[in-house]
Amino acid sequence: MEPKQHRINVELGEKESEGIYSNLALISHSPSEFIIDFARVMPGVQKTKVYARIVMTPAHAKMLLDALGENIKKFEGQFGNIKLFGMEEKEKGIGFQAQKGE
Repeated sequence: MEPKQHRINVELGEKESEGIYSNLALISHSPSEFIIDFARVMPGVQKTKVYARIVMTPAHAKMLLDALGENIKKFEGQFGNIKLFGMEEKEKGIGFQAQKGE
């Protein structure tokens, strides 16, 4: 027997529909939650601010990881492999990166 599918009606407000550009995510966690702060870094600018903070349970963080992985596979199947930039010395430090030792 298949599990029942529940439909969720999601409302997207006008302000939220504009989206927020981010090229930096700062991730921290406690035993009960993951906190993801989204910011953007511009070349030559030494300061930024957090534009959005998402707080979720560890289980939801893991489900997000799986959902992103699945969607990246679908995207690459349709549009080709995503190229990762930032390997040159001058570009290091900009973009989403894992901190060493994590």
